[in-house]
This record gives sequence, C-alpha cells and structure tokens, in this order.
Amino acid sequence: MKKITFLFVVTAMVTSCTKTTTTETTIVVKDTISQEEIDDEVKTDEAFSIENIPVSVADIGDFPFFTAPEGAEYINKAKPVDFDFIVFVTPSSIYEVEGKTFRAHVHKDKKSNKEISGHYLIKSYEEAIIAAGGVKVFEGKLTGERLKQYKDLCSYAGSNGSIDVWNNPIATYVIRRNDGNIYIAIDKRGTNTTSIQIVQEKSFEQTIEKVTSDDIVKDLAEKGKSILYINFDVDKSNVTADGNEVIDQIAGALKKEPSLKIAIEGHTDNTGDAAHNKKLSNDRANTVLNALVSNGIEKTRLSAKGFGAERPLVANDSEDNKAKNRRVELVKVN
Repeated sequence: MKKITFLFVVTAMVTSCTKTTTTETTIVVKDTISQEEIDDEVKTDEAFSIENIPVSVADIGDFPFFTAPEGAEYINKAKPVDFDFIVFVTPSSIYEVEGKTFRAHVHKDKKSNKEISGHYLIKSYEEAIIAAGGVKVFEGKLTGERLKQYKDLCSYAGSNGSIDVWNNPIATYVIRRNDGNIYIAIDKRGTNTTSIQIVQEKSFEQTIEKVTSDDIVKDLAEKGKSILYINFDVDKSNVTADGNEVIDQIAGALKKEPSLKIAIEGHTDNTGDAAHNKKLSNDRANTVLNALVSNGIEKTRLSAKGFGAERPLVANDSEDNKAKNRRVELVKVN
C-alpha cells in the first residue's frame, strides 16, 4: 500500500473560495458538500458530531497515512502503537479517542538541504488531510477550564509527539472512514517544527488471560520462574481485587507442591526516581509474601525482594514495554 506524499497533494489541489476540486489524482474527495459548509455546520452544532461529516473513500494507504513533508522528518524513531489514545479537541468538548496511535515530533531533516518553515509544515499536513477527505474540527488556543481539562486527560504530556497546548494553538481534524474514523491533532507553534498525533479508532482487545495455579506450577517446573502481572493501586503497594485473585492462584500452586520454595521479586519500569521505584517494588513483593502467609503458606518457604527498574524484561522505550516491566516474578528456590 502507498502513503500520501505531500509533493503529490500540493500539485493536485486547487482551492477556490467556495469549493475544493481536484485534478488528476488517485484521491477521491466527496464533493457534495464544501469544506466551508462543513465548517459552518460544525460551528453551529451545540456539540461536534462525526455524523455530520461525509464518509471518505479515498485510498490513503497504510497507517499512519502521512509521511513527513519533504525536508522534514519524524524524530526519535517514532513508531505506531497498536492501541493507545490522543486527546481530541472540538469546539464544545475535549475527550480521549482510542485506537491505533502515532504521535511524533516533526523537525527539519538533517540530511536535507531544504529549508522549511512552520507555515510550510502546517499547510502540507492540512492540504494532505483535506485531500484525504478530512475536515478541520477546531483551531485555537486553549485557556481556562478547557486547558485544565486537556491537562488532566493528557497523561502523555512531555513525551514524543505531545502538543504544547500551554503555549501554542492546536488544530484538530477528522477523517470519517468505514474502516475506522481517523482523528488528527497538530501543534501550530509557528516555528520550523511541529508535533502531530494520529489515531484510527478501534475497539480494545483484551489479551490478558487469567493465571491459574496449574500455569504457575508448570512455569516453575519448566522455566524455574513464573512472570506475573499483579494489579496494585497506582504508586502504592496495596493490591487490587484483581491482584488478590492472582495471589490466590500463587497460594494454590504452593499448596499443590508442598516442598516448593520461591523468591518473590518485584520490578518496575524506569519512570520516576530510581530509589523510590526500588522501595515500591520491595514493598509490593513483601505485600505478596504477607498475603501468601495469610493464605496458609509457611513463611519459611518464601522470600521477597524489590529490584526497581534494574532488571527490565524489555527496553523502556514505549508504554507497552513499560507495562511489561511492571511485574512480579516468582523464582524457584532449589
């Protein structure tokens, strides 16, 4: 599948005051309603509704659909994430949109001799989005309660592709699609850099299976360890109800194998202070130990220790990988 490049978009589009038309191009833009008419409808609605947007049937290629403009590049090795979210802004509301997500900073390509401007970047993206059947939903600077609402929702602030809404205007767009609506947000900072966020809606698919005592016994026998994801309260060592269900299965495994001794190891990702993470992981490991003792397991069969972020399973380079590193390991003691 192809991606839309900005060279083709710019040469293919001719815009008048009332209507957008195309010359020879593979992109199909529904022309039964103009961009201006859609903008008026969005502005007059009490709340934005995607039902007011025509469905795009344009061939827009593979996710994330848009390359960086010529002379620019996505930095920090930005990659799509199978499931995440962006904070989307409309004239009347601010909310999360979940699905396949791409967030990236856009800077000048160090390998290119082309000089670029912020206006060039924004215009390149906007024309490409409109050519793909997209509609601008909102443009402006957030203030007051709306700025606070955005801040409360935007847990990824400061990460790759985040938008500085505290200082810059934001522009948002939507492409209505039968295969998943696409929501886009762009930082209109005015310099020769920007940030873009793209999400294509899709439902969350649960991949976690409930751990059983038989699974734990098998892992300890075959691998010498069992990696578990026990839910604790955020930044605390208190176990949630789901976490207690996993601990019950650990107790069941130890009761099935009365001679089995285990070391309980707590691990975190690398977010935050290293000393705090080590203490938190140690507290969580001991919480599991104490819960097992309360469940009838002899304390002499158990030990607990926290390692913080010292022993990651995978690199802490994405939210998915960080989640994999926040774990409890049961290690068989011979």
